[in-house]
Amino acid sequence: MAHKKYWHEVWKFRELIYILSWRDIKIRYKQTVIGTAWSIVRPLFTTLIFTVVFNRIARLQNPSEAPYMLMVLAGMLPWQFFATSVGDATNSITGNAGLINKVYFPRIIIPLSTLVTGCFDFFISFAIVIGALAWFHFMPHWQVIFVPLLIIQLFACALSISLFFTSLNVRYRDFRHLITFAIQVGLYVSPVAFSSKSLPAGWRIWYALNPMVGIIDGFRWALLNDSMYWPGMYLSLCTTALLLWLGIGYFRKTEKTFADDI
Repeated sequence: MAHKKYWHEVWKFRELIYILSWRDIKIRYKQTVIGTAWSIVRPLFTTLIFTVVFNRIARLQNPSEAPYMLMVLAGMLPWQFFATSVGDATNSITGNAGLINKVYFPRIIIPLSTLVTGCFDFFISFAIVIGALAWFHFMPHWQVIFVPLLIIQLFACALSISLFFTSLNVRYRDFRHLITFAIQVGLYVSPVAFSSKSLPAGWRIWYALNPMVGIIDGFRWALLNDSMYWPGMYLSLCTTALLLWLGIGYFRKTEKTFADDI
């Protein structure tokens, strides 16, 4: 009963998600020289660096039929959303301390609004991917219809990790430094600059314990007609669901003390 009441309150305060996310979007690009163009520059610049370093210099093999740049861009699309959302959400509660101490509302709305803000950059990056597909004359097949489901899975994965780190950062402020380091490492251990197909077959199922592996592979399957390692995708779905359940539970358990800890 309490669980149902909690989500009813989240729905009641749903307009606050829009208000906070729109505020964050305006603050992010306020007094910047190129404004929202940063949403285009960041993924393109990172993709170009990875293409030069890993493909041109290191001669990393590309098992995909798509050009290497498209492979990286399709992997960068979900990773950029995940990394930005988790990084911003980690500091979202402490960054809204004044709001926490003055007004009651379900605290989960704050990290939720941060992820909604991340969707703004995600869809700009998605438009870049569409443009790149047209540039390389690479046409997705029927599986492109599963992109909305992959976006939902990506959102759930980012939310689950965000809820853990947000709660921990309220009590242990130095945790924000750890998450910055973890995101940097995660960029290289996740299959963004390379294909997970390059790993030995016996290791792929263990590698898929990282839920972002299945999500990144899924986007490449849907957008680039890449082959899908289905055991890894099923494992990614199960891991994401488990992390989301645990993340919501831990957040709800700790949010009662946020005002005191802040």
